[in-house]
Amino acid sequence: MARSQRVAVIINPISGTGGRLDVARRRAERAAALLATRGVGGDVFLTGHPGHARELAKAALARGVSTVVAWGGDGTVNEVASALVFREAALGIVPGGSGNGLARALGIPCDPDRALETALAGREYVMDAGELDGRLFFNVAGLGLDARVAHRFAAEGLVRRGFLRYLAITVHELFSSSADTHTVVADGRAMRTRALLVAVANARQYGNGAVIAPSARVDDGLLDVVVVGDRSPIRALAQMPRVFMGRIASVPGVTIRTAVEIEITSARPVLYHVDGEPYVGGASIVAQPRPQALRVMVPAARLSRAG
Repeated sequence: MARSQRVAVIINPISGTGGRLDVARRRAERAAALLATRGVGGDVFLTGHPGHARELAKAALARGVSTVVAWGGDGTVNEVASALVFREAALGIVPGGSGNGLARALGIPCDPDRALETALAGREYVMDAGELDGRLFFNVAGLGLDARVAHRFAAEGLVRRGFLRYLAITVHELFSSSADTHTVVADGRAMRTRALLVAVANARQYGNGAVIAPSARVDDGLLDVVVVGDRSPIRALAQMPRVFMGRIASVPGVTIRTAVEIEITSARPVLYHVDGEPYVGGASIVAQPRPQALRVMVPAARLSRAG
C-alpha cells in the first residue's frame, strides 16, 4: 500500500444482506481480519441510518485516513464518495448492493476478499463526479422510469430486495405510469420530448449489466444524456434486451448526447434519483460534471479503460 495512514471500512448492514446483522457482522470481521493480515491500521464501522456513511467518512478524514472503503451498494458508495471529493484520501469499494453499477464500470471484483485487496493494494485512479440539482453522483442519475423505480424500491425498505425485485418494479411501473414531457437542454441544444426516462450518466451502467450509456467514461469531463422517448410497455419490454447487450443507442427513439451543462424542465416538480437514491426537485433541475473529483482504488489492469 502506497500510503502509511490508517484505513476506515464502512459497511452498510442492509446492502445485500436483507437486514441480517449476523451477515453484516461477519463482513466486519472479514474486513478487520484482512487489515490485520496485511498489517494495516484501520477501523471497521457498521452504518446505522441514512447519511451515516457520509458522517463516518467525514470523521475518518478528520483522523487523517488514507483510504475509506465503502462496502455496500451505489447509495453507500455515493455517501462515502461525497465526503471524499477533492480530498487526498481515496475511495475503496466492496460491491454489496443490488446493482453495483460503479464498481462494475471500474472493474472492481465482486468477490469481497478480492475487492478488499483492491481497496488496500490496487492503483489510485482519479475520476469525475456528476452533480444533479445540487447533489453529487458518481454513476448514473436521472428521471422518469428509473426514478420511479428507485422511489418504489426505497419505499419498500427491506422487503424482497434484489435484482429480480428491481425487474418486477420496472415492469409494474411500465404498465401503471405515464411518461412526462420534458425540455432537455444540453450545451445549448434543446429537445422537447415526451420521455420514458432521461438518464444523466457519468459511468456506463445501472448495474447487473444494464448499460444505459455505452460510450460514457468516468474520466472525460463530460456527462452523457440519454433520452428514451415514450413507447408502449410491450415495445419497451421487447427492446430491453438491447440495454443488457450494450446496444441502447440502436433502439429507435433513443437520443444520446454528451454535455457539460444540462437543464431539464418539466411542467411539475421533478422526481429524480442520484445513484439510485430518490429525491424530489423543482420544475427545473440542472446537471453538470465535476471533473477529476475523486480518487478511487481500482485494479491496475482497468486504469486505461474504466467506463
